[in-house]
Amino acid sequence: MTRKIRRLVVIGVGLIGGSLARALRKAGQVDEIVGCGRGKANLEEAVALGVIDRYTHEIGDAVDDADLVFLAVPLGAMRDAFAAMRDRLPADAIVTDGGSAKGSVVEDCRAAAPQLLARFVPGHPIAGTENSGVAASFAELYHNRRVILTPLETNSPESVQRIREMWHACGADVTEMTVGHHDEVLAATSHLPHMLAFGLVDMLARMKENDEIFRYAAGGFRDFTRIASSNPVMWRDICIANRQALGPMLSAFAGELELLAMRIGDADGDALLEIFERAKAARDRYVDGLK
Repeated sequence: MTRKIRRLVVIGVGLIGGSLARALRKAGQVDEIVGCGRGKANLEEAVALGVIDRYTHEIGDAVDDADLVFLAVPLGAMRDAFAAMRDRLPADAIVTDGGSAKGSVVEDCRAAAPQLLARFVPGHPIAGTENSGVAASFAELYHNRRVILTPLETNSPESVQRIREMWHACGADVTEMTVGHHDEVLAATSHLPHMLAFGLVDMLARMKENDEIFRYAAGGFRDFTRIASSNPVMWRDICIANRQALGPMLSAFAGELELLAMRIGDADGDALLEIFERAKAARDRYVDGLK
């Protein structure tokens, strides 16, 4: 049976943190939710919407008497968050996060609050939209979506199971992998596509005829570039945090684009058809075919 969360603290009450709070409240798996962040208007809206019960701007005050803490701040703010809670977190409280790169978060915890490593279970929900803020959150965000946990050697099986049960209560499918493997996989499947969308839109925006280009953009352009509306600060932090895996992935893709440009320049229809058919078959099998 899932153990009910007595007091959940959500640090960063936006799309990710707010949706977790909504999902757990809807599932009846939490008694009290405390929000923490810098934006007063956003936190007041979170209270008005019933996402959280109360809020504070101070992390130390927020985690006092916490049962479980969810860190949903940008990767660049993780280290300060760990430092702020290290002397105030109750001895039996568990901490987890929703960061898109795990290696940097683990290092931030190790540097700022090594005493918390045993109780910090890193995690990453593979879910989101291009919108931000608590108003964008919704309880169903994690339904049938994957959540990756990257447990540390210092974590107890009980702590990992507690976080697994929390995500199951949100309707998520939970898997586990190592920190390093997670960062490599996400560099390819999430971080690289965002770089392509940001890069394409920025390139077109700097072209002389950009007004006309965007005016005639069709559905494919809108679908592909939707994620370029994502939070710029968050993605700046992700790039820096996961640069060791993302950098080589970008370089490899640049090589693929050069090869594609050569095939087009040579009017090599057979080679182009082979690339397109191979890509279609892979996507149909590994993306659309996934349940």
